[in-house]
Amino acid sequence: MLTVGSFFAGVGGIDLGFLQTKKYKIVYANEIDKYPSTTYNANFEEKMDIHDIHDIKGSDIPNFNIMIGGFPCQAFSLAGYRKGFDDEQGRGSLFFELVRILKEKKKMNALPQVVFFENVKNLVSHDHGRTFRVILDYLEELGYKVKQQVLNATEYGNVPQNRERIYIVGFQSINAYQKFSFPLPIELTQKLEDCIDFNSRVNKKYYYTSQTFKQYNELKESIIKDNTVYQWRRVYVRENKSNVCPTLTANMGTGGHNVPLIKCKGGIRKLSPKECFNLQGFPKNFKLPAELSDTRLYKQAGNSVVVPVIKRIAINISDSLESI
Repeated sequence: MLTVGSFFAGVGGIDLGFLQTKKYKIVYANEIDKYPSTTYNANFEEKMDIHDIHDIKGSDIPNFNIMIGGFPCQAFSLAGYRKGFDDEQGRGSLFFELVRILKEKKKMNALPQVVFFENVKNLVSHDHGRTFRVILDYLEELGYKVKQQVLNATEYGNVPQNRERIYIVGFQSINAYQKFSFPLPIELTQKLEDCIDFNSRVNKKYYYTSQTFKQYNELKESIIKDNTVYQWRRVYVRENKSNVCPTLTANMGTGGHNVPLIKCKGGIRKLSPKECFNLQGFPKNFKLPAELSDTRLYKQAGNSVVVPVIKRIAINISDSLESI
């Protein structure tokens, strides 16, 4: 059983993808935000360490074979400020805390065999590619041979959400590196109605009305089809004509820009948090703590990962390690 150390774990989407393969065991998980930590602890045996990563030493963490993490992406995101390592909130620089921990593990002769990171597609092109080059240089300095690829959930996860992300895998072993390849595309057989309940009346808080939304008439004129997803784009409605959901974002619960909307029984409504987690490929039995507000759950779903894509990559990683 390969051991895993998880960083910036959020609600555990990456962790879950690895665990679903039955090849890995989580021995450590870290996330500073107490709200996704609450969701994580409701679903995983290994309980979350909620200390600031700046305060965590390599010697304080159990040794592990694989480091996984989705280091904060807002600084590199098309939906964010694109400031990268210069982000004034320090989010871009958090990658260097992972490097620090790896260096400390190396001094202990306990450097992980593999690193696996997920991030926004824009990370590759940010600052004309210089940001990504810095990341690769640091990993290569530590001895990792790195492969990376942008994968879309619709093509590689059988999930009806248009979500492109960069996946980065680094191996200490040149043989494992050479054996590893990213998954091949698969057919999208899962439909929107497998993730979204178009046929039932849900809690009234999810519905838009003329009393609760001043541009309701624009919604009513544009949102006319069942079994598809629209987006409210501040001043207009955009229909997604590819029969998949647009990329879920962390601000879906604020009622502002890029809110996915559907026409269903009872009228026009936004997706529920559970439906958003469904569209990220989380299993139906994944627990969403009742004490957390919908706004926090929307943020957690939007910040998470597509679990089936992670699982497919995790299988290929373990196969590569087993072959050497």
